[in-house]
Amino acid sequence: MRRNLVSAIALVLAGVSMAPLAATAKAPSVREATTQLPRGVVPLHYDVAVVPHADKLGFDGKVTIALNVLKPTSSITLNAIDMTFSEATLTPTKLKIMVGKPKVSVDAKAQTATFTFDHPVPAGEYRLAMSYTGKIGTQANGLFAIDYDTQAGKKRALYTQFENSDARRFIPSWDEPAYKATFNLEATVPSADMAVSNMPVTSKKDLGNGMSRVTFGQSPKMSTYLLFFGVGEFERATTMADGTEIGVITQLGKKSQAGFTLKSASDVLREYNDYFGVPYPLPKLDNIASPGSSQFFSAMENWGAIYTFEYALLLDPSFSTQSDKQQVFNTAAHEMAHQWFGDLVTMRWWDDLWLNEGFASWMAARTTEKLHPEWHTHLDAVGTREGAMSRDAVATTHPVVQHVETVEQASQAFDAITYAKGEAVINMLEAYVGPDAWRNGVRSYIKAHAYGNTVSDDLWKAVQGAAGKPVTQIAHDFTLQPGIPLIRVASSACSNGKTTLTLTQGEFTKDRPGKTPLKWHVPVIAKAVGATAAARTVVDGKATLDVSGCGPVLVNAGQSGYYRTLYTPAEFAAIKADFVKLAPIDQLGLMGDTWALGMAGLQPASGYLDLAQVTPADADPQIWGDIAGGFSGLHQYYRGDKARQARFDAFAIKQLKPVFARVGWEAKADEGDPTTILRTQLISVLADLGDSDVIKEVQRRYAAQATDPKAVPPALRKTILEVVARKADAATWEKLHAMAKAETTPLIKDRLYLLLSSAEDDALAQRALDLALTDEPGATNSAGMVRTAGYQHPDMAWAFAMAHRPQIDKLVDSTSSSRYYPAIGASSNDPAMIGKIKAYADAHIAKGSRRAADTVIANINYRMMVRKDRLPAIDAWLAKNGG
Repeated sequence: MRRNLVSAIALVLAGVSMAPLAATAKAPSVREATTQLPRGVVPLHYDVAVVPHADKLGFDGKVTIALNVLKPTSSITLNAIDMTFSEATLTPTKLKIMVGKPKVSVDAKAQTATFTFDHPVPAGEYRLAMSYTGKIGTQANGLFAIDYDTQAGKKRALYTQFENSDARRFIPSWDEPAYKATFNLEATVPSADMAVSNMPVTSKKDLGNGMSRVTFGQSPKMSTYLLFFGVGEFERATTMADGTEIGVITQLGKKSQAGFTLKSASDVLREYNDYFGVPYPLPKLDNIASPGSSQFFSAMENWGAIYTFEYALLLDPSFSTQSDKQQVFNTAAHEMAHQWFGDLVTMRWWDDLWLNEGFASWMAARTTEKLHPEWHTHLDAVGTREGAMSRDAVATTHPVVQHVETVEQASQAFDAITYAKGEAVINMLEAYVGPDAWRNGVRSYIKAHAYGNTVSDDLWKAVQGAAGKPVTQIAHDFTLQPGIPLIRVASSACSNGKTTLTLTQGEFTKDRPGKTPLKWHVPVIAKAVGATAAARTVVDGKATLDVSGCGPVLVNAGQSGYYRTLYTPAEFAAIKADFVKLAPIDQLGLMGDTWALGMAGLQPASGYLDLAQVTPADADPQIWGDIAGGFSGLHQYYRGDKARQARFDAFAIKQLKPVFARVGWEAKADEGDPTTILRTQLISVLADLGDSDVIKEVQRRYAAQATDPKAVPPALRKTILEVVARKADAATWEKLHAMAKAETTPLIKDRLYLLLSSAEDDALAQRALDLALTDEPGATNSAGMVRTAGYQHPDMAWAFAMAHRPQIDKLVDSTSSSRYYPAIGASSNDPAMIGKIKAYADAHIAKGSRRAADTVIANINYRMMVRKDRLPAIDAWLAKNGG
């Protein structure tokens, strides 16, 4: 599942023997798969028949489950939510016995249905048949409806979303990943509509009343959360790749926007067939584009039927940007990676969710870089790692492999640690063993566990076997315990053409300066600035490393390592002097460390500004994109102190204006994609900083678009609308509101409603909040409007959400419930918000599921510390450097 890009660095660590590494993180003991259901009954196959009643938001269902009773039992318990059962029978397949009708009891809290028999049922194979009714929701859980506008009027389509634990809303089932089975699905739907599932349609029978019975082929053995069903006024674009039919399914009339995804999916499928060494096993692979949105996800890897919201799958030439194009490709590559890593081979329980998500994120980044080198997305690896480290550096972090007990905890597992840290750790391990050995290990893992379930150690065993290097201990250190290693660097004077480094390991944390550090075995790569030869070692507590060359030495060269690097002041000064000589990826890595270490008080907080000041205007566009983002972050830290913020903003504008002058408003024919993206970043950040020239030009172009078709080129339309909405007055807001109401393309309409919530003006933000509780924006957009308003106006949005919680609860998909409300107040700098979020969590979130709320609180505390302890150093630097 893709929630709201990486260089494969071919480096083999020299001189590391196969002698066992000293133990650090303890290996987990082998145990049975976790289950919340009684053991002893195993499903083998589901025959499912559904009749959706879209107008009534309900459906009729029948299912016959072939199952194996492993030991005599008086009851059978499976998962079910919001279902009413009218009939149930259990029939032996081979045994010559009679089984009486079971009594059915439903436990809403446990999300189960139990079928109890008068006498124990002997071990053997049976068929459990049930007739039931269920509900169609308006949020992305179970079977749900999406209402959307078209030029022909309002339409409604139905889709399913089951990860992590919502197949139980559609089928009474053993709704846990380890209970794999095969599925046959039959649906009675309007004859004019298109129905889609994991497998191709095998028959369609006209029932003579405007309805048809559609039957799909039998699925492979798979987990329940991967089943998919959708029906609506769709159309389908197709192509063939390696013998597989690739499809993109859109609402009627939007097939033309699917061309890029269709071509991308074909290219990615061929790449994955080769990389994994196991051909894609299904006859077809559809990408289904849906209007609307979710607070939880943007795309879902249902086997053979990937479900994706339109904004992450389609490209509208009048609205979509180059960033959108790259994200569409990356999202498709992520979900397609799951077809092997997640669908064919599935984690045994949600503890190892990262096996799905971290790997798919890494694979997507690797594939994006390989198939589109012109995008230079290998530099995005640093941003991914920084996102993970930001989350991993506070007390509320957790290991990559995490203990999950409940459905709500499983939902919380979809976070930056699972995705971004998982990706960064894989990036590091691939660099450690080499890309060929890594791929051979992955191929071995896939072949050994196809159609089965695994734990993380199954992957480490396969990679270590292929690499002949001690991978498992390093992997355990980075996945079984939380946190970030800190490598302190001290260097000797250069002698005989080499510099000796002393590397000492600690732990980086943002909020626990006195914490006793954990220990890791850390693969380290270092080289002198300007040199080609790199030195490598594994740091276990302390190590020395000889590096060829006499210039300043860069540690974590190539940026594959998951750790922070802290230089002495003299070493940092030397590297800063040679900053322009560093490769762009190392410039980004140094800037990331410098920012984090400065804000944590381990080096001067102004170090990032020192690097920004020595960055030339013609530096790599992605370097300036990072600087613009850093300046935007500091601008937010100053929020609430207008005089100090204005002084910083003046400095930041002065630094960014020459860069924007080089980039310009108009795209050049020969500019690269990074420059195209930087243009939009600079317009947005300069406007945020209050640059009057940019704001006036944005507003001029917006006003001129009716008479000048070139005033708002498609590549800038979204950015211009974002700035206009943020800086809107009442008249402008009304104009945007009218535009949103009139828009009939959901991909654009949904975005316009979010923009209405981004206004800086308090009164307009309140109007957007009020609008969110009407039917106008669409049921899946309203919750996003409240959260968007919360970014600029956290206290206002929080008060509004608490005052209207019963209404807002209906607008939030249940998978997001424990994180949605805390996120509304996440950007607050007011210490009072901490008490509000804590009180909400105490009242409404189970004790074991408060990680998201606790993390928001930890980050508010961190920002308060930065404002108090770090911003004065930034002020002093600005005074000294003409800010």
